[in-house]
Amino acid sequence: MRCRVTLTLSLVLLSSLATSQVAAAQELTTAELVRVEDWYRRTVERTGDGEWGIAIGAMNGRVLWSLNPELELIPASTAKLFTIGFTRARAGGGARISTRLIGRGTLDSTTGRWIGSWQLELGGDPTLERAGRAGPSLRELARQLHDRGIRVLEGPLALTSRTGPALSRYPAVWSADFIGRLYAPPVGPVTLHENTISLTVRPGRDVGSPLMVVSAYPAGVDRMVRMSATTVGGNRRRLTLAADPDGGWTLGGTLGIYARPAGISAVAHEPASVLGYAWAAALERVGISWINRTSPPPVWQGLPAVLAKVESAPFDSVAVEINRRSLNIGAELVLQWAAASQTAGPSLLTQHVRQVVGPRAQVHLVDGSGLSDLDRVSPLTQMLYLARYPQLRGAERYPLLLPANGIGSLRSLRRGMARGVVHAKTGTLDRVATLAGYLGRPDGVLVISLMYNGRRTHAARAAEWELFQLLGAEGVNLSGALDTHMGGSSSPVDELAEDSAQVLR
Repeated sequence: MRCRVTLTLSLVLLSSLATSQVAAAQELTTAELVRVEDWYRRTVERTGDGEWGIAIGAMNGRVLWSLNPELELIPASTAKLFTIGFTRARAGGGARISTRLIGRGTLDSTTGRWIGSWQLELGGDPTLERAGRAGPSLRELARQLHDRGIRVLEGPLALTSRTGPALSRYPAVWSADFIGRLYAPPVGPVTLHENTISLTVRPGRDVGSPLMVVSAYPAGVDRMVRMSATTVGGNRRRLTLAADPDGGWTLGGTLGIYARPAGISAVAHEPASVLGYAWAAALERVGISWINRTSPPPVWQGLPAVLAKVESAPFDSVAVEINRRSLNIGAELVLQWAAASQTAGPSLLTQHVRQVVGPRAQVHLVDGSGLSDLDRVSPLTQMLYLARYPQLRGAERYPLLLPANGIGSLRSLRRGMARGVVHAKTGTLDRVATLAGYLGRPDGVLVISLMYNGRRTHAARAAEWELFQLLGAEGVNLSGALDTHMGGSSSPVDELAEDSAQVLR
């Protein structure tokens, strides 16, 4: 393994992104430097022949300790830090993703029939139609049509998108090993329930009878499931949900007659088919008939009108959830939304990182989630991005969009520090364990990028937690540290971060 350690290395940053509010650069004490060196020696023994890249710096970009800072490594989900920053810079923290029903025609007030054409315009909202989570619903969209007096819609479901073709596909840059995994569904504007489905089933009345569906999400998806699972004696569960070529699924296996209701989930391999059934269910629930679904759509002249519209929460709220849950489809969709393109996002994202960090940036990104092992970034570039981005106008509270220690993906980082001392993002792949973010201290805010590529990811993750705890033993709440050392006051971002913590309590 290549190893190059630099103690208290001073790095001059471009002054164009600095502000007068940045605190005077703090240092790691001599005792802390000794502990960091000792930590690294022990870490090498635990993680074997893997590669480490580390950069510890201050909010003014000064590097305080580093190891292989320019080594380009796979960032995994810490790439989402860039995606959230890029999207926020383009769209703003208060922007919302909309889903609309557009129509050309007139309403027959006597029959309630919409005479003309209509289409669903998708924005790629990762929060659309989700069970048990916040977000807009197709039922609300249908309810707005009902409120306009529409009682009958005619013709097929036409889909359009503001970012390109109205379809979703599995990204070519993701490993084929991830196909079918819930964390790697098809990506694109045709997205609802995060392009997954969920069923809850219970045993039938008698041994040998088919199982009974208790609930299905999205609504209407139960009509796409063929039931071949049967009830057996006992209470054991052996269920499978296999994808069918027509876009549906076959539920197979057995469930004991004394078993509790069982849940099972799968990736929506044909999201457009799921959307059609979900839209039909939404219309039915509000009392709108959908007829002649396979007939050619009528040609109607005239200007289009927005018949109904639903929106996501403000982007900052969506960003908090994407980071907390490390939601891959969410990161990919907001990148497409911000780029106004389904293909140009990664190159624009790479360019954005270079604009923030400067010409020395070492970065190449092929997706927005970090799920691809083709992504590369150096720890120095990542640290500088985290230090510089909050210096941009209106981005001072960006660090609080990351999960706080003790919740979400940082739930394991709770011993030895009060909650809120750290706001950071983890990244995990088969041979990757990364951790990057902010640590509040009395003398300022540390910016830390820890990147490990190798076989011993569990040992590496434990070592990363240990380093944050070592440096944060005297830590202070990051929000207060930002106020003290960067100026400003609490903002809606603080409230969003606290709301996210409340959800998990």
